[in-house]
Amino acid sequence: MSEHKAILSWERNGHDFAYKAYSRNHSWTFPNGLSIEASAAAQFLGDASKVDPEQAFVASLASCHMLTFLAIASFKKTVVESYWDEAVGHLAKNEEGKFVISKVDLHPRIVFAEGGEPNRQTLEAMHHKAHEDCFLANSVTCEIVTHL
Repeated sequence: MSEHKAILSWERNGHDFAYKAYSRNHSWTFPNGLSIEASAAAQFLGDASKVDPEQAFVASLASCHMLTFLAIASFKKTVVESYWDEAVGHLAKNEEGKFVISKVDLHPRIVFAEGGEPNRQTLEAMHHKAHEDCFLANSVTCEIVTHL
């Protein structure tokens, strides 16, 4: 149906390759030319000033949920003025003892056009539908919880 590409680039640059010494810094470059500096999470010897894969994973899930929610709202002719979310991913060990993002909490705060805010039941149904239709939510095994 469609492809979504990213180029990942890392170099040793002559530095020591001992586990605690090599740089985790790398870049993600996308077909539109945008490049993002990334690293491992700080607790895994990365550079905290850069985006880590776990943060990107959480941001991607939150973004997909938001974009799906906005489409649903648009089809319902429910005008959204702004959407803000402070998403939190939880790293934990699974049953096999492997680290995984086990849960992502979404905390959307939405401002609707004046007089157009849906009631609580409709809002919950819209978020439920957004979760069901989100491409990325359908692609992962972690729990995703939307807190209203």
